[in-house]
Amino acid sequence: MRTLYWFTRDLRLHDNAALLAASRSDMLLCVYVVDPRWFVPGPMQSKAMGAHRWRFLWQSLMGLERNLRALGQRLHIAYGKPEEVIPALAQNHKMNSVIRSRQPGTRETGQWQTIGDKLPGIVLQEFETLSLYTEGSLPMRLVDLPDTFSKFRKLIENSGESAPSPLRIRTLTALPPAPGFPEDNRGECPAVTEPKHFIPFTGGEKAGLARLQEFLFTNHAINDYKQTRNALDTWDASSKFSPWLADGSLSAREVAETIVEYERAEIRNESTYWLWFELLWREYFYWYAVKHCADLFRRDGVQRKRRPVTFYGHRFKAWCEGNTQYPLVNAAMNQLRETGYLSNRSRQLVASCFVNELELDWRYGAAWFEEQLIDYDVASNYGNWQYLAGVGADPRGLRRFNLEKQAQQYDPDGTFVSKWRGQAEQPVGLHLVDAADWPVS
Repeated sequence: MRTLYWFTRDLRLHDNAALLAASRSDMLLCVYVVDPRWFVPGPMQSKAMGAHRWRFLWQSLMGLERNLRALGQRLHIAYGKPEEVIPALAQNHKMNSVIRSRQPGTRETGQWQTIGDKLPGIVLQEFETLSLYTEGSLPMRLVDLPDTFSKFRKLIENSGESAPSPLRIRTLTALPPAPGFPEDNRGECPAVTEPKHFIPFTGGEKAGLARLQEFLFTNHAINDYKQTRNALDTWDASSKFSPWLADGSLSAREVAETIVEYERAEIRNESTYWLWFELLWREYFYWYAVKHCADLFRRDGVQRKRRPVTFYGHRFKAWCEGNTQYPLVNAAMNQLRETGYLSNRSRQLVASCFVNELELDWRYGAAWFEEQLIDYDVASNYGNWQYLAGVGADPRGLRRFNLEKQAQQYDPDGTFVSKWRGQAEQPVGLHLVDAADWPVS
């Protein structure tokens, strides 16, 4: 059995059911494909991959390659379109099967279908590695996924599962040999740029697992998580697991099981539960994206609720550059642009401003987040933007925050606004053109 393993959002050796299945082969070719289309502005004015996210991803890839080399393997990094690269490699190396992790998102699904069409004699397999649960272990059929998170959470918790099932898979310590080590064209990938400001995130499995231990067992920051999680700019106020969860350097099941271990060894309280609660939110949006597919990207959302929105180029540009009339929003947008990260509270506030105060089409904001955030996750990003815009999973409809009140509550002395005031040295380069509805591939 000769297997091509296509790494996507599962850049790790621990708790990786897809890689475990591939490890049972006689020969194994490990591949990651960097798509040139990620770095070109799309119809929503933004790129799919900005500088901060690309730097974090490249660090994760280098970490994965080091881990694979320790097992006698290596990572073949190809720069090209996956629907062309994967079939070519599979045919050139006489592969019997191609394995990857299951991906939400219409573009990812379309690529997988195209690859299957080009490789009719080869077995294609997908495994669920991004989620806490497999589709078969959910307490409902996917077609019956509730339309709100609260209903989903109650079904999960009433099922008697205090932790995900099945439990996480051990870290792989052996892999079959590769069918030679073909030269790749990683040198064609865009250069990684260094940030102008200190960023406390380093990509890779080692860093992700270290942060998990630090937040729980070293700093015990989980003990007060529910009380501190809304802070705008404090390192241990929230877990900061999301960047590693997003590219799969850290497994959601690993996080959930480590929470259980902490509760057994240290303390179980409302805050330890709340971290699990937040993992469930991520889980819900994963299955929400799998169920609703293209509707995740439509202007009228899953609810098909039409909203009177228009694209005002100057308003969009002002929001991206942190040049609106709202100081707290400006500070947050400067932080996002300079670091690739925002607290959950800040994300809600800038999104509310975008949709309500600036009256812009939510998809442009979601696309800007996609370019900028190092923890971009297609399901969580577009699910949350739909939620706030009143066209998704929120039963209350449109969410609007009082920005002045939020500033008084979360930045009463102006520390955050002062720190991130006017950080941009260059105007944001945007291609401001009219765009049609989001294209569905």
